[in-house]
Amino acid sequence: MELNGAQILIRSLMEEGVDTIFGYPGGSVLDIYDQLFQSPIRHILVRHEQGAAHAADGYARASGRTGVCLVTSGPGATNTVTGIATAFMDSIPMVVLTGQVPTPFIGTDAFQEADITGITRPCTKHNFLVRHVDDLARTIQEAFYIASSGRPGPVLVDLPKDVIQAKTEYQESPSKGKTRKEPVYLPDPAELEQLVDMIKEARKPVVLVGGGILRGNCSEELVEFVRKVKIPIASTLMGLGAFPASDPLWLGMVGMHGTYYANMAVSHSDLLVTMGVRFSDRVTGKLSTFAPNAKIVHVDVDAASINKNVLVHLPIVSDCKTVLTQINTMLGSNGLKGVRDARREWLARIEEWRLEGPMSYCKSDFIKPQMVIETLNKMTGEDAIIATEVGQNQMWTAQFYKFEKPNTFLTSGGLGTMGYGFPAAIGAQAAFPGRLVVDIAGDGSIQMNIQELATAVNYNLAVKIVILNNGYLGMVRQWQELFYGKRYSHTNIGGQVPDFVKLAEAYGMLGLRTSRPEEVESVLRRGLESKGPVIMDFIVEPEEGVYPMVSPGAALTEMQLGRETGL
Repeated sequence: MELNGAQILIRSLMEEGVDTIFGYPGGSVLDIYDQLFQSPIRHILVRHEQGAAHAADGYARASGRTGVCLVTSGPGATNTVTGIATAFMDSIPMVVLTGQVPTPFIGTDAFQEADITGITRPCTKHNFLVRHVDDLARTIQEAFYIASSGRPGPVLVDLPKDVIQAKTEYQESPSKGKTRKEPVYLPDPAELEQLVDMIKEARKPVVLVGGGILRGNCSEELVEFVRKVKIPIASTLMGLGAFPASDPLWLGMVGMHGTYYANMAVSHSDLLVTMGVRFSDRVTGKLSTFAPNAKIVHVDVDAASINKNVLVHLPIVSDCKTVLTQINTMLGSNGLKGVRDARREWLARIEEWRLEGPMSYCKSDFIKPQMVIETLNKMTGEDAIIATEVGQNQMWTAQFYKFEKPNTFLTSGGLGTMGYGFPAAIGAQAAFPGRLVVDIAGDGSIQMNIQELATAVNYNLAVKIVILNNGYLGMVRQWQELFYGKRYSHTNIGGQVPDFVKLAEAYGMLGLRTSRPEEVESVLRRGLESKGPVIMDFIVEPEEGVYPMVSPGAALTEMQLGRETGL
């Protein structure tokens, strides 16, 4: 059967199970769009290519499937770079399809030519430039396999226009239709026995998990393990949702804005069992003081991540699911008998730290942003998907929203991308039309990709946007307050913030606003219960800070708990 490249591409995407593509058309991809017009694949037209990349990312994080976006050549392709780098840093499976000028014109500075494979080489797991139509089907298959296997990540496929237009006799690939076996990274049984022995001997153990638990789809195995060994557990920002926040063993987030008791527990532990973490600077604080008295175990599917930042005592190169499954089998149905009695003093000390430094804030005549998050948490079920932008809104959400289930928290961790949350929420809502999806934003970050309001309205994607409006670029302002003598250089944006209610109405959606604490619940209720997308604008305390806070270069034990506490 003779097909052109565009037809082969669409057929290959369907064979990979793709049901949704986020994209923006242009000259070099017109043949692909012509085939999409005739295909059952749903295409969601965004208003900017960065939005397409973030939406594909959010779709992937929420659903566990590989997200897909499609853009044209030149600026269309380069506009996706921030979204690709965001997915790369957080290990998100994504396939980015970019148009390219015809192969004879590559290297001639042709109209809308960009070396997108060269540009994205540092921030993709792999990328391809397809030069022959006969290679197209195999390349798409390889791209999806690479994106989702091992440590996931984004893969870019660059598609010259002449390759997409060329015809060839299309034949089914011999491997298509067959289940491709994943490489299995099996841990050494001796390593697991050593880990169990270390757990038995420890008197002050802590489990620390990251996004690798969520990417590895092993939250159930983690919960079973933690409850069997009765070890308190903390997570990085990217690990929130991997373990239920209502469990008494839960310590919350660790790191720069982690809970006081999580940071103290990690710092005073004698055994730190870590799984699926990268030990970034925001997690460890001053490296030389990180868990100084602990033996550290690091489980990760990516060998390059082990001993990269923190030297560990027991490295285990394996996917977290395999390790947890095998350890749970070794522990049996009863777990470790008597272990709670042996650690009673340690658990009591952690409870003292909870009382010394609880997550709290002072009330005032202004709406406190933490109150908005707490109220939202009470009003939403555990199946709600919460996305955030980046900055104070992100940290307050991590601190005050209690995540109970995996894949319900979507945020840019490694890259810290402002403008991520709203298009990511659109992607999640596209994956789950019937679930509540909320984007928690700041008045600065929401404007980074606010044009996607048109996308939400056009496709009736009922994302609820909660804006914590303080008139500042809040996190940068907080650093200027603490480290630059309150010289608020170019962070006061209050005079340039649009009327978000009128803006919502201009796009054809509901807009709500309040500046009164007593109206927070009623505004949230009306917004959450309304059909379609909604903006809820909360005018909050202008100079509220995110605390606890560990200053850059300080140890995790050197926390500022807030202006009010004096600690």
